[in-house]
Amino acid sequence: MHALVTGANSGIGKEIARQLLDAGHTVYVGARDAARGQAAVDELGGDARLLVLDVTDEQSIAAAVAQVGELDVLVNNAGINNGGAPVSEIDLGAMRLAYETNVFGVVAVTNALLPVLRRSASPRIVNISSGTASLGWSTGPNPQFDHRRGSYAAAYRSSKTALNALTVFYAQDLAEAGFKVNALAPGLRATNLVPAMSGMSPEARAAAGIGNPAEAATEAVRLALLDKAGPTGGFFSYDGSIAPW
Repeated sequence: MHALVTGANSGIGKEIARQLLDAGHTVYVGARDAARGQAAVDELGGDARLLVLDVTDEQSIAAAVAQVGELDVLVNNAGINNGGAPVSEIDLGAMRLAYETNVFGVVAVTNALLPVLRRSASPRIVNISSGTASLGWSTGPNPQFDHRRGSYAAAYRSSKTALNALTVFYAQDLAEAGFKVNALAPGLRATNLVPAMSGMSPEARAAAGIGNPAEAATEAVRLALLDKAGPTGGFFSYDGSIAPW
């Protein structure tokens, strides 16, 4: 099996790549920066292959797709979280940047790779979303996420809500072709999306409820390797439970 994980040089993406490699699969390690991507490939070993890929650049996408001869799994992991402003204070440039990567980049990469994925006997797409994108968890009398300031990180969170909608649309559009398309809420993890976490000790992370990226990767890999009876068009939490839209 051949898989491509975007944004795989660090964090959850690298752990997804690691677990797929451990299962004996060939993995294209997508990375914007060639040096960082190569460092990840060298660390991961196995049949890891560097794929320089900037999901916001059409030429980069075209060049990367030209190098992918076979593909069974696409994990759209690359994303950015560029600020915690509430919607009433949001900078439109920051919002456009979030959508360029987290939404438009996913569409551009997915659509460019569909011809290759269609040749697979079991094509799978996994979109790495966020629990903060859930409207169900963000509303109601007891919201899981604080909504008192008009949705903190509104650009990031709304872009991931849009990604959830795209997950449903792709699942519906590609169902007859045998695709399984699902989204994952990975939980709060120590990744580059939250730079402040990088300086925290493991004990401090645990106390703050910040988990290991490998835990989220396990569920992403499960979704990547679903059999024909598996679900499609779903939104799943890292523990395998169904997350509310």
